[in-house]
Amino acid sequence: MVVLNRIYTRTGDAGETALGSGERVSKANIRIAAYGTVDETNATVGLVRLHMAGLDKLDAMLARIQNELFDLGADLCVPDRGEKLEWEPLRILPKQYERLEAEIDELNAELSPLRSFVLPAGHAAASHLHVSRTVCRRAERLIVELKSIEGEHVSEGAIAYINRLSDFFFVASRWVNFRAADGDVLWVPGKTR
Repeated sequence: MVVLNRIYTRTGDAGETALGSGERVSKANIRIAAYGTVDETNATVGLVRLHMAGLDKLDAMLARIQNELFDLGADLCVPDRGEKLEWEPLRILPKQYERLEAEIDELNAELSPLRSFVLPAGHAAASHLHVSRTVCRRAERLIVELKSIEGEHVSEGAIAYINRLSDFFFVASRWVNFRAADGDVLWVPGKTR
């Protein structure tokens, strides 16, 4: 259970923070960067949701995703060191990224196939979804880098979820532009030459 009576504790003033396991690490630790970027992704989704008027189906999906991003942060902040813990750590489950796959398919079913790359533009929500997508990809790169470090563990579910999520944001941005704007804003190679 989370209890926040005081927001500042002064325990991080020397540049360290605690993982969910209680282990103290540098705030520059790659694990901290990974779940910090997951948190940043979540904040961008909050901005997207400010522009969801008339897009209730997608807003409901995004509300769930915001909660799941906290699940992902919880997964990442308690590394599996092979030790028995007093509680069961929260891990991303296959049904969470499988739901993303189903929602990608549902949104994509309404869209025409792409014949060009799209620019991160159009409706405000679509543009913000592209920001979410790029921040999410950065989080994915950090999570994969973390996994590549000897002695570090990242759950398979965490990597699968963050990978699907960036795909979701891309398709959702196209869906918003289809539903609420004039469609995709397409890249025209060499247009300004």
